Amino acid sequence: MEPLEPSVTGATLLIVEDEVLVAMTLKSELEDAGFHVLDLTDRPGEALAAAQACKPALALVNIELHGRDDGIPLAREFKAMDIPVLFISGQISQARSAQSVAVGSLPKPYHPAHMVMAVNYLLRHLEGDESLPRPQGLEVFAENAAEMEPDEA
Repeated sequence: MEPLEPSVTGATLLIVEDEVLVAMTLKSELEDAGFHVLDLTDRPGEALAAAQACKPALALVNIELHGRDDGIPLAREFKAMDIPVLFISGQISQARSAQSVAVGSLPKPYHPAHMVMAVNYLLRHLEGDESLPRPQGLEVFAENAAEMEPDEA
């Protein structure tokens, strides 16, 4: 994995995930890569409060929280706050149907290194830097998605 560019190292991220082990592993991997991760949460209300207190550069949101589709309405709230959302979910069809409220999705299960690359890619892309190839498994929901490089297998 290539090192992160200084433009995104230290960016603040919010993880909304109800699987504790997944959330803790993800937080550890992202912090090791140089990102700042807010406290983990699995509740939409807590996630909104955290986002209002410290606007993250990107929110990583699981669509199904405790067996309910709470992630999609939460993503709508984040979009209203100008916080980009990356869906992390096994519910790919739901992620695609809600693409108007997210910048992309990465399906579960994923390798933690792929998540780090996806976050780095999205943050750089949001800054207008399209120099990185799109990481494996990342689906980008953007008007210019057709112009972006295809996944490399």
